[in-house]
Amino acid sequence: MLSDTARRLVPPLIERARFAPGDIVRHRMFDFRGVVFDIDPVFSNSDEWYEAIPEAIRPAKEQPYYHLLAENEDSSYIAYVSQQNLVADGDSGPVDHPQIEAMFEGPDQGRYRLRAIHRH
Repeated sequence: MLSDTARRLVPPLIERARFAPGDIVRHRMFDFRGVVFDIDPVFSNSDEWYEAIPEAIRPAKEQPYYHLLAENEDSSYIAYVSQQNLVADGDSGPVDHPQIEAMFEGPDQGRYRLRAIHRH
């Protein structure tokens, strides 16, 4: 068993990303879905943004966070979502976000493919 000091020095385990750019996902709790266009291996937004999430549903920082071209019934927008709050949703059809065509081709077999100009 680790002492309190040793526990503070051991970095937290970081989960591997379950989703990749082009994957179609939906939020577990809120009614929106989107296409992944970027991934942060751990939380990388402002403290103000993080603290604005109600504590009862605030996700851990030590997990992948995804940048999404997101949509709901009312609008299209950019979302930043923790891995624990996303599930695959490729079977539900395409996402109708106005920026998708500029970044991706498809969808094909439930996911989009990054256009060549955006691949590293």
